[in-house]
Amino acid sequence: MIGSKGRRSFWTGRRWLAVPVLAGALALAGCGDFRRFETASIPTSTPAAKPPRPPAQSPAAEREHERILATYGGAYDDPRLEALITATVDRLVAASDRPDLTYKVTILNSGAVNAFALPTGQLYVTRGLVALASDTSELSSVLSHEMAHVLAKHAAIREDQARQAALVTRVVTDMGNDPEMTALALAKTKLSMASFSRQQELEADGIGVGISARAQFDPYGASRFLTAMERNAALKASRGDARSQDFLASHPATPERVRNAQNNARQYASAEQTAKGERDRETYLNAIDNIVYGEDPSEGFVRGRRFLHPKLGFTFQVPESFTLDNTAQAVIGVREGGNQAMRFDVVRVPAEQSLGDYLNSGWMENVDKSSTEDLSINGFPTASVTARGDQWQFKVYALRFGSDVYRFIFATRQKSAESERNARDTVNSFRRLTLDEIQAARPLRIKVITVQPGDTVESLSHRMSGVDRPLDRFRVLNGLDATATVKPRDLVKIVVD
Repeated sequence: MIGSKGRRSFWTGRRWLAVPVLAGALALAGCGDFRRFETASIPTSTPAAKPPRPPAQSPAAEREHERILATYGGAYDDPRLEALITATVDRLVAASDRPDLTYKVTILNSGAVNAFALPTGQLYVTRGLVALASDTSELSSVLSHEMAHVLAKHAAIREDQARQAALVTRVVTDMGNDPEMTALALAKTKLSMASFSRQQELEADGIGVGISARAQFDPYGASRFLTAMERNAALKASRGDARSQDFLASHPATPERVRNAQNNARQYASAEQTAKGERDRETYLNAIDNIVYGEDPSEGFVRGRRFLHPKLGFTFQVPESFTLDNTAQAVIGVREGGNQAMRFDVVRVPAEQSLGDYLNSGWMENVDKSSTEDLSINGFPTASVTARGDQWQFKVYALRFGSDVYRFIFATRQKSAESERNARDTVNSFRRLTLDEIQAARPLRIKVITVQPGDTVESLSHRMSGVDRPLDRFRVLNGLDATATVKPRDLVKIVVD
């Protein structure tokens, strides 16, 4: 059964969430408790009632389910895609060692590439992962991998490990007369947990490949998709993407895992079994045709160097050589070379507190209070201040827009006229969106097309809209390496607006 249909915007629900600093430069500021304000969303697909949950969930599992929905944009409603995933899961369950178990899959409305499972049998897969996969066997490899975590009780084991680690932490803290011994004990605990996690991933890979193969899916789907994730991660890294929600953060696609997946597949890859193993590419691509790609405009979105938030009604632009990324917690900008970075988020500031007082209220260390300046940016009350860390220097702006206060934090390794100009130009570009701009905001989507005679990878990539490095993105989306070509009547994915 596929679940549920609730959604959220980039800032939804009118509640506050403490979040980590995502850019390394900004982490060095000593800034504490960055927060994200959330406000109601505008659904871009069919609205529906509150998501149904798997039967017999504990209160803790329900809370975790709600947390996951809040973190990953709610659930994505697409009946055609839900039907494909339901049929795939049914085949996998029937081929598993526990056909009596019940699983419930929720498609998450997030462009991140991720999937995970709860011990209850609740499985989650993002639409970003669905868009990256190229056939049903690749998707089945992800679903069977997550089912394997449930079958092997990995989540429960991890909880036990976490409790043991917390106990060790308390003990060594109480003993803490010898800092070196305390640090050593904690390091050993963390190392054992990391090693255990790698072992779990390899075990889940093996179990998952077996389930997929017995369900008559191509057993090499896992190794192909791991390779696609590696290429996708490399493309994101090349543009300074700091997003931390992707599958590779918890499921590293190391060469060891790729080799392990290939070796597992060979056990099922006799000539007869390979012939039987379905990729089901055409059915899969037809099911994902028109799926939302990347960010949902209701969450705010990036177009080139500009960030737009139609729901909240504002936009701003970063200078040339900066790359923008809309993460779940903030908008992050990184300058080519990594010597300048920017974070844009929203904070709670009481209406009676001045912006200058907020900037000097202690949430950031080493603030030069004498640098506080009151400004007006395009008619919006603003204040700025400077601060200094060990390796980075900071320029911070707080801007009041309606009842909300937005924060720009600029970090540079060395203050210069250029870094000052970049910060000033970015803040000065903050403005209201026009009604036409709001009405024109729409999501990017995957469009599946048929390759025609004369089409090439290069010519097809020119039909991509709204993405940077379209040639590289086209290859990643279609599982093509640097030398692969296309031929007439192939089905391929492109991104359109």
